[in-house]
Amino acid sequence: MVAHPHRGRHLMVCVSLLGAAVAFIPVALTPITARAATSPISYWGSVFTTVPTREASKQTVPVTVDVPDPVVQVATSNSTEYALLADGDVYAWGLGGEGQLGDGSTADSLRVAVQVQFPAGVAIASLAADAMPYDAALAIDTSGHAWGWGYANLGALYLGRASHYLTPVELPFTDVTVVAGAGDHAVYDSGGTVYACGENHAGDLGDGSTRGSDIPVKVVGMENQDIEALVASCDDSGVLLADGDYYDWGNDALGQLGDGNIGVSADAPLRVDLPLPVVQVALGGSDPENGQTLVELSDGSFRAWGDDQYGQLGNGHTADEPSPVVFSAPAGVTYQLLVSSGSTSYAVSTSGDVYAWGQGGSGQIGNGKSANQLTPEEVETGVSLISATAQDVVTQ
Repeated sequence: MVAHPHRGRHLMVCVSLLGAAVAFIPVALTPITARAATSPISYWGSVFTTVPTREASKQTVPVTVDVPDPVVQVATSNSTEYALLADGDVYAWGLGGEGQLGDGSTADSLRVAVQVQFPAGVAIASLAADAMPYDAALAIDTSGHAWGWGYANLGALYLGRASHYLTPVELPFTDVTVVAGAGDHAVYDSGGTVYACGENHAGDLGDGSTRGSDIPVKVVGMENQDIEALVASCDDSGVLLADGDYYDWGNDALGQLGDGNIGVSADAPLRVDLPLPVVQVALGGSDPENGQTLVELSDGSFRAWGDDQYGQLGNGHTADEPSPVVFSAPAGVTYQLLVSSGSTSYAVSTSGDVYAWGQGGSGQIGNGKSANQLTPEEVETGVSLISATAQDVVTQ
């Protein structure tokens, strides 16, 4: 998830990529010709930015763009989409006004995927596992160093207060294993210690304060840990430990922390009380008026909590849930992957089918409509990779 660029304007494009103001992706994409073998990537929904405002046409059904083959990971932000290749190269397409395409320009590239220009010899091992920061991107190379590019004024890139970076810049972290970004902050696992930097409106840095910091601060209680995953959304963050404990912190306006309260934010991690260890977590939310968490437990069952105004918790209701509630797949379907964007949730089944539910006004359900979806609907087949942020989705 990502967040707002200029909180002062209070458009709060907090995107986790969101569910707010819009700029959209056009339908037909031109295949890349740099390599002989290409791999089709599907995407739908919309992308946007408010710095400056740009618009394109939204996609209400999956469309494709070709990138060099083979692809091993896909990633999304509010404005741009990314694909990591097996050889460590990264390609991007979408909006580029803040340098988030990483190709050295500020031009948009909605129809053609462009190669992100890392220094010679740098091979990327993974992209931000949950979501990219607002109008920016994060990656980890094969040596455990983190790289960032794009919009930098919010401090999430730990690069000071320069306005933007047009190509990737190495960040001062070592032994990085996972990273997640959001609208105004990012969280990093460096050698088993979780650090955060950026703005800190609801305690989402987790350092026991609400003071912003463009240098990394340690998240309270998250030193010398065995980190399984990091997640982030507009004003929230979370960490899944290898033992299955899940902690979150930040905004709680709609019960996003899962501790039974509504409106009691936390500036340090809280352990969510769940009946069994967590094996998978997806955190969504694009502004302070949304935000939801979906988890899979060790017995294969699912729980969700937080904002449910569009039915994104998957339990058939539209009431906020400050404590975990059960949701399940349709009869005869087994979910294996979960992701959640601004106010929409997705799952990939064991047979590779994509199901979507929640907010759909920007085409993010993918069923050809611009309407909300209370129950899971199958929208694509043959999928093994998925990422969603704010209002857009990418699969392969």
